[in-house]
Amino acid sequence: MKVIRDPIHDYIELDELALALLETPQVQRLRRIRQLGFSNLVYPGANHTRFEHSLGVYHLAKQMVRQVDEFQDELLAAALLHDIGHAPFSHATEEVVKRYSRKSHVDVEDLLRKGEISEKLSDFSISPSHVASHIKGKTPPGQIINSEIDVDRMDYLVRDAHYTGVAFGLIDHVRLIHELRFNEDKLVLNHGGLQAAESLLVSRFLMHPTVYFHHVSRIAESMCQHAAIYMIENGLSPNSLKRMDDVEFMNETRAAGGFASEIARRLDERRLFKRALYTGFDSIGMDVMNISNIKRIENEIAESAGVEVEYVLVDIPEKPEIAEMKAEVLVNGKMIPIDKASSLVSALGKAQLDNWRLGVFTLPEYREKVGEVAREFFEVKKDTKQFKLSEI
Repeated sequence: MKVIRDPIHDYIELDELALALLETPQVQRLRRIRQLGFSNLVYPGANHTRFEHSLGVYHLAKQMVRQVDEFQDELLAAALLHDIGHAPFSHATEEVVKRYSRKSHVDVEDLLRKGEISEKLSDFSISPSHVASHIKGKTPPGQIINSEIDVDRMDYLVRDAHYTGVAFGLIDHVRLIHELRFNEDKLVLNHGGLQAAESLLVSRFLMHPTVYFHHVSRIAESMCQHAAIYMIENGLSPNSLKRMDDVEFMNETRAAGGFASEIARRLDERRLFKRALYTGFDSIGMDVMNISNIKRIENEIAESAGVEVEYVLVDIPEKPEIAEMKAEVLVNGKMIPIDKASSLVSALGKAQLDNWRLGVFTLPEYREKVGEVAREFFEVKKDTKQFKLSEI
């Protein structure tokens, strides 16, 4: 048994299994993967990593394994390993990797079945396929790690708020864990934990526009994604990209030449693209959620504006959905949806669309003409006031 100090959870106890897994290169790589991608361009303290987050998830999962004693070692291994599939800068490159490899960061069975992790799991008679299923939340005990209200969310919301310095990370995870239980193989919340769940949902709702979808982060991530696509289309293997850490990725980007190298320099020096268009659902006159070929749109806007296509980045996030809205609360022996049990949660569900923004980003010198073309393309209503463009 070893004890380490964590700024969020104070002391975390690691058993022999955890210590063995921590020694593997796949887990150590997480020390070099930033949890929040490029958010440190907005919040200089946001340099925490997937490694410390994984320790936090392991710690919280350990507090819940009392409910699934027969799966204890498998579940704790899954908690510690749940993020080993993340590509460089976390979610910044995830969509690119998924597009070219058809695998998301939770598809990690190939990493568990071979190499050092496989050997460690074998030493403790743990099935890699079972751990992989827990990580995906496909098993009842796996819901502790991956479900509507899970220990993953409990840790990253508090941890991200701590390192960014925002005031939205007040979550009573001790109360939440105490009030979660299994009912008919479904992880549900006792009614006594409803206020703690409301606090988690409010924190997540406020963190999205402030941190996760801050416009500077979205711009930097879009630049990173386009650089990654450029490199893949010029010979970089998607599997190689997925196994890199942040430093390796940036070194490859700097050395790639052309557009990728320019993007690397801009990210290094924080010379980012600017917002030519940045607007919400209410001001758009077309159904952008059915758009599948964003590259075609970038080409069309660039051609109409008379600029090089690589300098037009279109960012259409998925329609916002609060996964926690699907959680169920146990009230008088009956399971009911959390938004039916709480008027606050119901209101958050309706308000989540307010946080969504479509973005078109370009170089500062192209912003006016690209913005004019983009507003016409997306049929932006003229009587809708746009956000003031920032020089940040």
